[in-house]
Amino acid sequence: MEEHYSNPPLMSTYKHLFVDHHRHRLDIGAVECDLPVIDLAGLLDDGESSAQLCRADIVRAASEWGFFQVTNHGVPQALLRELHDAQVALFRRPFQQKVTERLLDFSPESYRWGTPTATCLEQLSWSEAYHIPMTPATAGSMSRCIRAVIEEVSTAMYELAQKLAAVLTRGLGGGEAMMTREETCFLRLNRYPPCAMGGAFGLCPHTDSDFLTILHQQDTIGGFQLLKGGRWVAVKPNPSTLIVNVGDLLQAWSNDMYKSVEHRVMANATLERFSMAFFLCPSYDTLIPSHECECDDHGKYRSFTFGEYRRQIMEDVRSTGRKIGLHRFLRRSSTAL
Repeated sequence: MEEHYSNPPLMSTYKHLFVDHHRHRLDIGAVECDLPVIDLAGLLDDGESSAQLCRADIVRAASEWGFFQVTNHGVPQALLRELHDAQVALFRRPFQQKVTERLLDFSPESYRWGTPTATCLEQLSWSEAYHIPMTPATAGSMSRCIRAVIEEVSTAMYELAQKLAAVLTRGLGGGEAMMTREETCFLRLNRYPPCAMGGAFGLCPHTDSDFLTILHQQDTIGGFQLLKGGRWVAVKPNPSTLIVNVGDLLQAWSNDMYKSVEHRVMANATLERFSMAFFLCPSYDTLIPSHECECDDHGKYRSFTFGEYRRQIMEDVRSTGRKIGLHRFLRRSSTAL
C-alpha cells in the first residue's frame, strides 16, 4: 500500500502521469514462453564433446534469443535465498531512512526509486532499487552479515559471468576477449511495489548497456517480459534458474551476431515482486568493437569506449527522456533517429 512507511511515494509523486491513463493504456499483453534452458554441468564435464555441445547451445541461444536460462550454474540456491531475505529486510526499512541514511558503506546514490526524468507514463518505472558496485567493504552501519552475503553473491555472479563471456567471445571465431573490471560491475537489488492503477511498467522497456547480465527472479510473481519476433513474451519465473542476457556492448563487440534484446517488467496490481541482477562491465576506457572489427568493411559500429557510451546514454535520457543506445554509434547511417 502506498501509505506504508517503507514504500517510496510513487503515487503521490507521479499521479499526474495517470490522468489520461484510461485513454493511453500501455501495451501490457504478452504470450508466455519458455526460454532456452542450458545445463552448465556440460562445461565441467570431463568429456570435451559435452563441453562443446554446451558451448554451442550458449552461442546459439545468444544469437537467436539474446536470452537464455542456466542450471547447475554454481551459485548455491541457499546463498540466493539468503540474499533474498537480506534484500527484503533492506527494502522494509522506513523510506526516509533509505533516502537519507547511507547503507552499509555504499554511496548515498545507491538507493533509487521511480524515474525522476519521466514526463509520461511510458517513461515511468514503478520500482525501487539498490545499485551496489563491486567494491571492498570498509565500514557500515548495518549488519556485516548482510554486506557479506551481498559480496559473496557478487563474487559468484562475477565468476559465472566471466565464464559465459569467455564462451561467447570464443564463439565469435577468434579475437581477444573483452577485459572486464570488478570496479565497474555492479549488483542491483530490485523491488516492484504493487500498482493498483494497473498497466504500469515496473521497469520501462530497455536494453542493457553492459556486456552481459545475469538475472535471478526471486519469486513466482511474474512480470518479466522480452521482445521476440516483434511481440512481447512473458518469461515464466523459475527461481531455481538464472537468466542470462546479452548487453549492448556484446552486441557491438560481436558485430550483431549476438542480440541485446529489449525487455521490461510489468508491475503487479496487488503483489510486490523482488529480483536481483548482476551487470558485467569492462573498464571505462575499453574500446568497442575490437580493432579487427574496426578495420573490417563489414563492421557495423564505429569505435567507441564504454565510458563514451555511458555518457551518451545519460545525455540522451536528459535531453529526450529515452535511451537511444547503439544507434548513436552506427558507422554508416543517417544521424536522424
